[in-house]
Amino acid sequence: MRKLLSAVVILALVIAGVLFWPKITSKFKQTPVTTTTISYPIAPLTGLPDSSGATTLRAALTVKIENTPDAMPQWGITRADDVYEEIVNGGITRLAAIFNSSAPTQIGPVRSVRPTDTQIVYPLGGIFAFSGGAPYAINSIETAPVKLINQTSAGSAMYRDPKRQAPHNLYAIGASLFAFGGTPTPPQPIFTYRAASKKVKGTILSSFVVNFPSIYPVTWTWNTTTKSWDRSIFGSADITGTGERESPKNVIVMFVNYVNGIGTMNSYANLQGSGTAEIFTAGKEIQATWSRGTSMSDPVVYKTLTGDVIPMTPGQSWVELLNTGANVTVTP
Repeated sequence: MRKLLSAVVILALVIAGVLFWPKITSKFKQTPVTTTTISYPIAPLTGLPDSSGATTLRAALTVKIENTPDAMPQWGITRADDVYEEIVNGGITRLAAIFNSSAPTQIGPVRSVRPTDTQIVYPLGGIFAFSGGAPYAINSIETAPVKLINQTSAGSAMYRDPKRQAPHNLYAIGASLFAFGGTPTPPQPIFTYRAASKKVKGTILSSFVVNFPSIYPVTWTWNTTTKSWDRSIFGSADITGTGERESPKNVIVMFVNYVNGIGTMNSYANLQGSGTAEIFTAGKEIQATWSRGTSMSDPVVYKTLTGDVIPMTPGQSWVELLNTGANVTVTP
């Protein structure tokens, strides 16, 4: 009898719970969960979100950097937004590293200006940092809309490392150079970017060689882990002074005419007009063309052979200014 009464009580409680549960829970309705999407500005020279907003507050900073065996290891290159590699007198190559997203504490070795640099920085404006140059090169860069900072006017923004041999020991401090100002702020984009998830049409390959003259050919190898192009030069991996592998998301080979010859004292790459190009992005090669409007302030536009603008992968880009008649060797 006691067991029967217990069962009846339990059943009654269950029924009561079912009947009254909606009334109880109605007093404790859950508040819908809402998510807030934070929108960051897009860095103009990488296409990446800039959570700090620093890219909107400063101009472009272009620093001329030596690229000989004596200059290795270089500093600050991996922090550049974009890098141009150009042929200068003697057939060696030199870099023009462009910063906006970051301000490395050590950039260099800083070396002299060349006439090609005028063509590179004209659409960017901002600050151009260098360490002297021949009169014809100085006269050329003075026509560009940039604030010129050399080793004399830089003050404490440049210094020499006594542990390295001159002239391969001059370095710049990014934040100190940005303090010189420069316009426009921010710089205009020089590339079009795609969404990281958007598929890229092109030929899949594992590596390619940009055949610069003499000992300066550069090998680029697709890194399936980082989804970027590992750079090698002088027969070894390009490792910076901070121990980082140089590995941009995009490599753009522009075939250009070097006015006055390749490797002569006053030669320069003509970046006006049009020509052919090869774009390496997302592990693929895209045959392309390049063109620039009549104004030097216009950025270069890269298109497919059918006339569509080629968007780059967000991140660092290298532009290889290879002389017309040279070639790129690709490995599938």
